Amino acid sequence: MLRTIGLLFVTVGLLTGQTVVAAEIPASLTGTVNWVYDADTFDVAPHGKVRLLGVDAPEKANSDRDRNFTGLGIAQKRLRSIHGAGLAWGLHNVKGRQVTLTFDNTRRDRHGRLLAYVHLPDGRLLNRVLLEEGLVIVYRRFPIDLKQDFLAAEARAKNRGVGLWAR
Repeated sequence: MLRTIGLLFVTVGLLTGQTVVAAEIPASLTGTVNWVYDADTFDVAPHGKVRLLGVDAPEKANSDRDRNFTGLGIAQKRLRSIHGAGLAWGLHNVKGRQVTLTFDNTRRDRHGRLLAYVHLPDGRLLNRVLLEEGLVIVYRRFPIDLKQDFLAAEARAKNRGVGLWAR
């Protein structure tokens, strides 16, 4: 959508002879995690809600999204406990920390949240760490640059039997 708006501004500028600068999100942003909603959604000051790109965490309550997990062979009864474990992990390891956000092709979701890869202060990619801990799965619906890497991290968690994949 931003790309479309930017092209519209450029086209209007070319037709009218005016210089138009479209406001876009920079290649990376830094901020502090103020709140953890669940394992895949945070509030990062001063940028607002951030949804981790390419991963999906179980919801607090039963929902239609449970089928994303059960379709992979994950028992529905595990989803609520892993939601709690993911939330606790985020509160303990991420809340209050400065992070760097980087982006893929789409910068915001339909809810207006930033879609980002979140880099921890030690350089690790949070999206991948959560996959390796078995606290999230790969969100398969949309293409992202790191999808193959994320699928490999998810497979390692499954092979180790951790988190969602516990036997």
